[in-house]
Amino acid sequence: MINREAPLVLGIETSCDETGIGIVRGRELLANVIASSMNEHARYGGVVPEVAARAHLEALRPALTEAVATAGIELADLDAVAVTSGPGLAGALMVGVGAAKALALSLDKPLYAVNHLVGHVGADVLGEDGPLEYPTIALLVSGGHTSLLLVKDLTSDVVMLGETIDDAAGEAFDKVARILGLPYPGGPHIDRVAADGDPKAIRFPRGLTLPKDMDKHRYDFSFSGLKTAVARWVEVRRDAGEEIPVADVAASFREAVVDVLTAKAIAACQDYGVPRLLLGGGVVANARLREVASQRAEAAGVELRIPAFSLCTDNGAMIAALASELIMEGAQPSSLSFGADSTLPVTDIHVH
Repeated sequence: MINREAPLVLGIETSCDETGIGIVRGRELLANVIASSMNEHARYGGVVPEVAARAHLEALRPALTEAVATAGIELADLDAVAVTSGPGLAGALMVGVGAAKALALSLDKPLYAVNHLVGHVGADVLGEDGPLEYPTIALLVSGGHTSLLLVKDLTSDVVMLGETIDDAAGEAFDKVARILGLPYPGGPHIDRVAADGDPKAIRFPRGLTLPKDMDKHRYDFSFSGLKTAVARWVEVRRDAGEEIPVADVAASFREAVVDVLTAKAIAACQDYGVPRLLLGGGVVANARLREVASQRAEAAGVELRIPAFSLCTDNGAMIAALASELIMEGAQPSSLSFGADSTLPVTDIHVH
């Protein structure tokens, strides 16, 4: 019989290049093991789907073993298994889905297939700030996603307000880093170099913020034009034989990204009368993003919540946490007929 008071749930996350195994009991985090294949992708300057899928295959069993040992449980103790069924890279998702089905079948445990993006919001329930209040606006910023969500209820009502129409913010950081001769992944290196630069040195464009764009794309994001603007700026100066002020370019680029992300997120809070903003995704590690979000949230009277960084990057704990919330709400398990869905809409919180 499944424990619906404080279920013991193991979550599997393989949507991109992190193999995540997390274990929670109710809202208590017991284990959060993340094996990243980032170094394997660095030679290519970005995530290669086939490499990611193979890395998941190799990392899953060791990560599972470590998570169970860390949590101090036996697999037989589990109340349920949870897995990301989408969105993400199709091949990578298939590895996790296949493993979760095999594990659930072998243990005769119920299986919950959940949405990766909503999982990022679910990570907040594992924090020490008390339960998340609803509704809340959630800004998710990662290598593959830049999404603005209206979360009326974590387990039953999530609406996509806007998302990137081209490059995600994390992709833009990677591409601009390459232009500036910085290593992959770009985010941490741009953050490091930008600390010595002037964010006002160069006025790079803020995508989809002009009045004509705001009518149709008020909550959408576009970073492709910004990336191109940086490339052209650098190209002109290199052609003229000038030295590139890398710190200033990095700081000005970062400021443009952060400006748009935070402005649109706070606008959503004000438009919908929601005094809460949750940040999630790997790009939340960016120091300037956290700083500006904090400043703008305080000025607007909005409560800002940021989960621990280990819960912001892709991880299995957030998947387990979301499934745990579903179980406590009385949700029924998924059937074994579901598959990996690389374009799973955010409204599909729980795949039946």
